Amino acid sequence: MTTRHIAFFDVDETLLAEKGMLSFWRFWSRHLTGQGRPPATPRTTGADRETLNRAYFTLFAGVPRAHLEAAARQWYEEYRGGPDAYLPDVVNALLWHRTSGHEIALVTGSGAALVAPVAEDFGAGHVLATELLTDAAGVLTGQVRHPVIGAAKRTAATGLMRRLGASAGDCFAYGDHSSDLPMLSAVGNPVVVGDDPVLNDRAAAQGWRTLAGRKGPHPAAAQVLQAI
Repeated sequence: MTTRHIAFFDVDETLLAEKGMLSFWRFWSRHLTGQGRPPATPRTTGADRETLNRAYFTLFAGVPRAHLEAAARQWYEEYRGGPDAYLPDVVNALLWHRTSGHEIALVTGSGAALVAPVAEDFGAGHVLATELLTDAAGVLTGQVRHPVIGAAKRTAATGLMRRLGASAGDCFAYGDHSSDLPMLSAVGNPVVVGDDPVLNDRAAAQGWRTLAGRKGPHPAAAQVLQAI
């Protein structure tokens, strides 16, 4: 019987070096400004992560989903060229998992439309992300089914393990924030990224692996720089 391995990766500040939703909003704001439409400012404090996540996506009410998907691809093509856009240690881990034949899953509170180009770039076959709701015409309502944050990440990860017939002990997870703890605790091989004190205390207590949060370019850009 073939053993199935899944490597689950948080995206914002784990794989990408910054919060992709906020980076995308800066890109989207330029688009709105170019149309003479002053952009709103996303709420980033004063509430729990789920509330802030829901508030963020209300800003896209009335936008055709296809337009958001196209803009996300344009944003990511621009983002991936940044000199400090990724966490190289995490990227290298993802590439090792992929080369080893492991399933790659991105697990994130970001919208699936925003994460799709990241998943394609890194060969992630599974995107477990916040689902944005649309009307019958494919226009975003500004509502989400439920944010994939905290306990919802664990539910998403365990659901995929069940569907693929993978044992938790054979799976991996990477996260940078205490809200990733439920997902990290759901697998046999959790890896803490960066300096979150809650996660690092847990890593020290339970012998979990840790990776530094150093920033760097996309692997393709790094290869070009080395060749010059």
